Amino acid sequence: MKKLLIGALLANLLAACASQKPAEPVVEAKPAPVAEAPKQVEQKAAPAPAQVVIDPLNDPNSILAKRSTYYPFDVYVLQDADKLIVQAHARYLSEHPYRMVRLEGNCDERGSNEYNLGLGQRRADGVKKALQMGGVKDSQIETVSYGEEKPKLTCHEEKCWKENRRTDLNYR
Repeated sequence: MKKLLIGALLANLLAACASQKPAEPVVEAKPAPVAEAPKQVEQKAAPAPAQVVIDPLNDPNSILAKRSTYYPFDVYVLQDADKLIVQAHARYLSEHPYRMVRLEGNCDERGSNEYNLGLGQRRADGVKKALQMGGVKDSQIETVSYGEEKPKLTCHEEKCWKENRRTDLNYR
């Protein structure tokens, strides 16, 4: 029993002298990294194609592409067939007060130079009056008569003469 007692004493002694293991550091469990959702590339809408603004004066499909009024022989009164054209030009000029127009009165080759200059002027003045009634300012309009001096066609028959009896609207 003595041996047993000595053995127990030695075991206690050894247990008391044994160095204690250092405590393992406590590692806090970090939450696993959450995979970030892939950043969505902000897609900008493609810019709308640039709107090409066409001046209706330069649009060949516009009524404004018509720039002449025509008259029967020895007449200076604006014809019904051309009134819509002149009204369209009046609207355009009143909406674009910076635009200017020169009205050029023309005649066919029949009649004296003096008579044709007067007739061409009356034709240009008639279109001017119609434009003014449509709201165009006097300062936007200039009139001139070329009489028979600027024919469109030069043959000496009715098919040419009817093209030469006109008032041209020339924008500046």
